[in-house]
Amino acid sequence: MSFSRFLAAGAVAFGVLHSTVTLAATPCGHSPAHEAFDIQALKSELMVTALSCNAQDRYNAFVGKFRSTLLNEEQKLNTYFRSTYGSSAQREHDDYITQLANIQSEKGLQSGTIFCMQRIAMFDEVNALESSEDLANYTEAKDVTQPASFETCAAPASSHSARPARRATKAKAKTTRRA
Repeated sequence: MSFSRFLAAGAVAFGVLHSTVTLAATPCGHSPAHEAFDIQALKSELMVTALSCNAQDRYNAFVGKFRSTLLNEEQKLNTYFRSTYGSSAQREHDDYITQLANIQSEKGLQSGTIFCMQRIAMFDEVNALESSEDLANYTEAKDVTQPASFETCAAPASSHSARPARRATKAKAKTTRRA
């Protein structure tokens, strides 16, 4: 095999492997939950930046400009957590928000004094955006830190098999007590 054929074969193999890895990294495609997680992560990163870099007025301007989009995406997150975690949805959602802020704050602490110089420009970038679609595209393109413990796919169909089993056990226990 000539060197050029070997190189070409290597390039094709790399392309196949790269496309497979890309597909594996995004098995769910673009879901409403994925977009909501991205926007929540951006909002959190901007908040951490505002608090760390004394730019609360710029954060407030961002929230004011995109208030309806942020509320809409928050509703999508609420729906995701309710359908995924049921009665523990609020606790799981709160845990996610806490993990998100913690990991982003930690990243800022690791960056040291350069953090503000690196991140403050994000306020100029989001200020230049005009629509919720622009914001969604921006968050998708931006490498915003997320905790590793969440799924961005649409919530799985709830399995009702576990709930009736627990109810049946409780009913059985009540029947036993009466006897």
